[in-house]
Amino acid sequence: MKHMALAYLQEALSLEVAEGNLLGVFEPNDLTTRNENIITEALDNPVGSESLDAFLEGAKSVLIIINDATRPTPTPAMLEALLPYLEKHQIEDSKITILIATGAHRGATGNEFPQLLGKLAPRLAGCCVSHDARQTEDLVHLGDTRNGTPIVLSRRLFASERIIVTGSVEPHYFAGFTGGRKAFLPGVASYETITENHKLALSNRAHALALEGNPVHEDMMDALPHIKAPVFSLMAVLDKGQKVASATSGDLVEAFHAAAKVAMEIFCVDIPQKADVVVSVAKFPMDINLYQSQKAIDNGALATKDGGTLILVSPCREGLGDEEFAKLLSGAKTPQEAISKIGQGYKLGYHKAAKMAAISQRMQVQALSMLQDATLAGLFIEPVHNLQEAVDRALERARQSGVQEPKVLVLPDGCVTVPKVK
Repeated sequence: MKHMALAYLQEALSLEVAEGNLLGVFEPNDLTTRNENIITEALDNPVGSESLDAFLEGAKSVLIIINDATRPTPTPAMLEALLPYLEKHQIEDSKITILIATGAHRGATGNEFPQLLGKLAPRLAGCCVSHDARQTEDLVHLGDTRNGTPIVLSRRLFASERIIVTGSVEPHYFAGFTGGRKAFLPGVASYETITENHKLALSNRAHALALEGNPVHEDMMDALPHIKAPVFSLMAVLDKGQKVASATSGDLVEAFHAAAKVAMEIFCVDIPQKADVVVSVAKFPMDINLYQSQKAIDNGALATKDGGTLILVSPCREGLGDEEFAKLLSGAKTPQEAISKIGQGYKLGYHKAAKMAAISQRMQVQALSMLQDATLAGLFIEPVHNLQEAVDRALERARQSGVQEPKVLVLPDGCVTVPKVK
């Protein structure tokens, strides 16, 4: 019998699976080389650009873009490494703006500053501004992408002499990868721009690990030439323990691609076959709501047989995270009806509904969460309240359908682990 402890809030959920039924526990791969000064070394060795010292030469104001609290980005460590450079060039805190790239998410709350800024929170909290995608007076229209998406971005991008972009790079279920160009679009874009960009996620070319030909990624890249201030990038890649495994700095595009290469090595895992039962866990901070935790459903589905059972484990601490995708799903009698409704008119969040509905057509989706049972049922998700019992029942269903020795596969970090059948 194999015993596992899976993350859930501040505790661990226990799960036992007989050795004969366990296909495997698949986590992000380990890198063979590690050191304690990864971020500092990355800043000392930028790719595709001048040094950070040369970049800051003569600057009197700097805009630093950081991720919001839905990402496990090591922002405090990045800021700690960046500040000595700013101090060296006599850039005072009053001339530093930290723009939180919320996209269409809510702004940062006061209790999130320790997560976002670490021990620098008392010093830098006053420098922080949360992007508001609906605040039209703070936005400027710059053009359109090749796909017709309006490029409407924050005016703050044009108020500082230099821009430093921080972020983390991991697989993303429709943008290919997070990080890099994503800081601008959707990070500090208008609600309309984000809506049109995310509508492109309905394309079958928009999926995890895909960049070339991915229309969502194309939109993001098309926004970059409109940024007039010099841009310096600092990207991190995390390991399965959410520690920094690698970092790159320098040119936004080159640093992103270098980080994405490492991210693929870490997060793309080979599996021997698809399983009858898959348990996919959304770890902190992506367990904040169903909108973010859905990434664990999408990745978990890649490892689940058609007709099998996929079990999401996520508390969804702040509920759904978006009402539009939930309204669409709950207003349909079947997943196919929901997909058909999307074709009648797109709203932000419908791409999420489309992905979830398509998966629900192929397999039974269940969830262990803090969401109400009726809410989950309206999304074509069966609520469960005990993980062990849910897995045991799913195994029994597989046996009753004719599978002699059904297999269980576990993804302890399902939001970023991309399984691929060998």
